[in-house]
Amino acid sequence: MTEIAHFISGTPTPGTSGRSQDVFNPATGAAQNTVALASAAEVDAVVAVAKAAWPAWSKTPALRRARILDRFKAILWDRMDELARAISAEHGKTHDDALGEVTRGLEVVEFAVGAPTHLKGEFSENVGSGVDTHSIRQSLGVVAGITPFNFPAMVPMWMFPVALACGNTFVLKPSERDPSASLLIAAWLTEAGLPDGVFNVVQGDKEAVDALLHNPDVKAISFVGSTPIAQYIHATGTAQGKRVQALGGAKNHMIIMPDADLDMAASALMGAAFGSAGERCMAISVAVPVTDAVADALIEKLVPQIEALKVGPASDAASEMGPLVTAQHLAKVRGYIDGAEAQGARIVTDGRTFRQDKQGCENGYFIGGTLIDDVTEDMTCYRDEIFGPVLSVVRKPDYQAAVDLIHGHEYANGTAVFTRDGDVARSFSQDIEVGMVGINVPIPVPMAFHSFGGWKSSIFGDHAMHGMEGVRFYTRIKTTTTRWPTGMRADPQFTMPTLG
Repeated sequence: MTEIAHFISGTPTPGTSGRSQDVFNPATGAAQNTVALASAAEVDAVVAVAKAAWPAWSKTPALRRARILDRFKAILWDRMDELARAISAEHGKTHDDALGEVTRGLEVVEFAVGAPTHLKGEFSENVGSGVDTHSIRQSLGVVAGITPFNFPAMVPMWMFPVALACGNTFVLKPSERDPSASLLIAAWLTEAGLPDGVFNVVQGDKEAVDALLHNPDVKAISFVGSTPIAQYIHATGTAQGKRVQALGGAKNHMIIMPDADLDMAASALMGAAFGSAGERCMAISVAVPVTDAVADALIEKLVPQIEALKVGPASDAASEMGPLVTAQHLAKVRGYIDGAEAQGARIVTDGRTFRQDKQGCENGYFIGGTLIDDVTEDMTCYRDEIFGPVLSVVRKPDYQAAVDLIHGHEYANGTAVFTRDGDVARSFSQDIEVGMVGINVPIPVPMAFHSFGGWKSSIFGDHAMHGMEGVRFYTRIKTTTTRWPTGMRADPQFTMPTLG
C-alpha cells in the first residue's frame, strides 16, 4: 500500500506526523492505501505557505485568474473518467454517478470563470458636489474548505473555484475516507498554471480540522457534513473571529399529491432515495403520500422497482447502486432499520437481506434498498438523517398535514412536491420553510450560478454556497468616497459631514 500525501506549494508532499490510517475499497472491504494524517504543526506550515502566496495572487488581475480556471475546466472535461474512477475506488459509487458528481462540480468552475463580471464594483458620480463614491470587493486572504466523503470532488469544487476567482488562497482538508480525488484536482490546477501555494491539500482528521479552526491566518472556513460537526465548526470558527459557512444534515421530504403522476413520482423516488446509496444530503428519505389511497398505489409501484435494483461494484457497468462507504456506516444504517422495526414500522422491502455474491465483493459494504411504511414522527428512523438507501413513508390525510410535518422537523435542507395543480405548487414554493424546493423535481440542487443552502439546522452561517452568495462569502466590500482639490479650501467642519 502507498501513503496518500498532502499537496503543498504545487508538489505532493509526504506527511511527517507519523500518523496515518487505512483507505478502504468499499466494494471489497479491503484496505488499498493509507492516508497521511497531519499534525497541527503541519497544518500551520501549510497555512503559512498559502499566506505567503496570497499577496501576489490577490493582485493578479481577475481576468488572468479566470483564464487559469478556464484551463483547469478544460482539463476536467478531458479527464472526467480518471477523476470518476478515483472517486468510485474510494467512495464506492457507480462510475456514472461519479461522472455526474464531477459534472456538477465543473459547473461551478464554469461559473467562477466569470470572475471579472462577478467582481465588478459600483460607482456613483456626484454623490455630493464634486464627490464620487465607488465600492469594490476584495479577497479575504487564506480560506479553508473541510469537505465530506460523499462528494470528494463536487463539494470541494463548490468552494475553491469561487474562492480562487475572488483572489483568495485555499487550503483543502478532504475526507480521510476518500482523499485521492483531491490530489488529482490539485495537480491539474498546477498544470493549468495556478501559482505554487495558491491551492494546497492537507490530509487529516480532527486534529487538522482544529488546527485550521484555531489558526489566526485562516480568515474563512467552508464546511459540509453532519449537523453536530457543523455546529462545532461554526461555533469554534466564529469564536476565533473567522467567517464560517457550515452546511449540516438533512431530512428531505417529498409530498405526493392525489393528482400527481404516480409513475413519474415513483421513478423520481427511486433515483432520489437510492442513487449514490442514499449518501447525499439532498437525497429524498421521506415520501409523504397524501391519503392512504395514494400511499398504497405508490408502494405498489415502488416495490418491484426496489426489488429489481441492481446493487454492485462500480466495476460492473450494470450496477445502479454501489456499497456504503465504510463497515461502520453499514452497521449504522442496518441499526436504523432494526430500530424502525422494533418501534412498529412495517419493513416493506428489507435491504438487510441483500447478499453480494460477485467474486471479490463478498466482504464489501453492500446493503439493498429498503422501504419502510407506517413511519411516524416519533420514530428514530424519521427524526435522524440515516444517510443510506432507506426510504420512509409517512402517510398524511391532506396537503396541510403534509406541510406541517415538514415544518416540524429540525432540518430544512431540501424538499419537493409532485402535483399537477398550479395552485398547490405555487403555495408550496412560497410558503414552505425549506431552503431548496422542487416542483416535480425530486433533488432540487441549484445550478452553479444560483446558490446552495438549506434553512434551520441544515446550515450555520449567513451565506449559502457558490453562485453570488459564494462571491459574497469569499470577499469583503470596501467603499471609497473621493473629492479632488480644485484650488478652493474650505474651513474646518465640526458637524456631521453631509454631501448633498
